[in-house]
Amino acid sequence: MAQLKDLETRDRSNWCPGCGNFGIQAAIKQAIVNVGVDPWNVMISTGIGCGSKINQWIETYGFAGLHGRSLPVAMGAKLSNHALTVIDVGGDGDGYGIGMGHFIHNMRRNFDMTYIVEDNQVYGLTLGQTSPTSDKGAKGPSTPFGIIEDPVNPIKLALAGDCTFVARGFAGDIPHLTSLIEAGIKHRGFALIDVFQPCVTFNKVNTYAYFRNKVYKLEEAGHDFTDLGKAFEKAGETEKLPIGIFYKVDKPTYEDNDVGLKDGVPRAHVDISNIDVAMVEESFM
Repeated sequence: MAQLKDLETRDRSNWCPGCGNFGIQAAIKQAIVNVGVDPWNVMISTGIGCGSKINQWIETYGFAGLHGRSLPVAMGAKLSNHALTVIDVGGDGDGYGIGMGHFIHNMRRNFDMTYIVEDNQVYGLTLGQTSPTSDKGAKGPSTPFGIIEDPVNPIKLALAGDCTFVARGFAGDIPHLTSLIEAGIKHRGFALIDVFQPCVTFNKVNTYAYFRNKVYKLEEAGHDFTDLGKAFEKAGETEKLPIGIFYKVDKPTYEDNDVGLKDGVPRAHVDISNIDVAMVEESFM
């Protein structure tokens, strides 16, 4: 069984002091330990962004993909070896901007993986431009007069996209976030965990203090996460911001229905030593 020391890397992260990614990193590591999965059976895929370097600082398998393209990498890893615990980590600009299409299709396919989105409402790596989740009127280097668009609501989007596990956490509450990630890993299906992640350098509005004054826990409010209608209602709240599990349902996963995986053996473990590929090679000549 993994211990926290097993997930330590020689190198240390270079995030800004106080960055919310530290809390997310700690929560992911503790969740892996709590679930009891070995580090060599975990694959963390990422896109591009400050937080997308996270797989360099957690001692598991990892792959850094292109901006907005981390989910296809995670999907490929899961199909190649569906015994792996696959965690995908991206940002709000990464996943809800250029990667939005992959987000929608992975939800409807219901791959058995956990998708953690570090939602800091800015493009932190490129000096604080507004992102798809920035509040209307937010100002940034490329929008000095404030953006005129309404923000993406990832929770509503996930609920409408038939996501089987929809949750939101806060990087300033590591124990609660850990419990959400642990639940997401244990869930058989696609689990979205959107995380309020303060960017202490470029976002001076959505700070730790801002979220501590605004968030409340759905489980403490008696929310029924099996009620889709109630989940939509909670997802639309803005005066106070709910965190916790909005909705959870059990459905067959993509892997359950894939013809190539019906025998239950991960494709990466199949013995191909006696397979002759000469005819295939010749067809390309």
